[in-house]
Amino acid sequence: MAEKTIFKKIIDREIPAKIVYEDDLCLAFEDVNPQAPTHVLVIPKREIASVDDVTEEDEEVVGHLFAVIKKIAAELGLAGGYRVVTNCGRDAGQEVMHLHFHLLAGRKLAWPPG
Repeated sequence: MAEKTIFKKIIDREIPAKIVYEDDLCLAFEDVNPQAPTHVLVIPKREIASVDDVTEEDEEVVGHLFAVIKKIAAELGLAGGYRVVTNCGRDAGQEVMHLHFHLLAGRKLAWPPG
């Protein structure tokens, strides 16, 4: 049996997190190492390792994640704009092998990102 990711441990309440949103399909919480004044991670409760592992069965939950991101951005008043980022694979900077989206805002975000 594979070891639980840190995100699965947060979902299972084994590790505390500052949760900003939760429903049956997903969880959103503040990043412990924020890269912007607002840095929220939005994850599916279903364990999907990365974008490469998304299947047709996951279409509903992935679409739902984006609807939740929009809702969180509105609730946080991110009218000036925000960025949504996901990394796919270690070479792209994915550190936790559980699909997640970074919601970043609160400062001018440069392009290209890095």
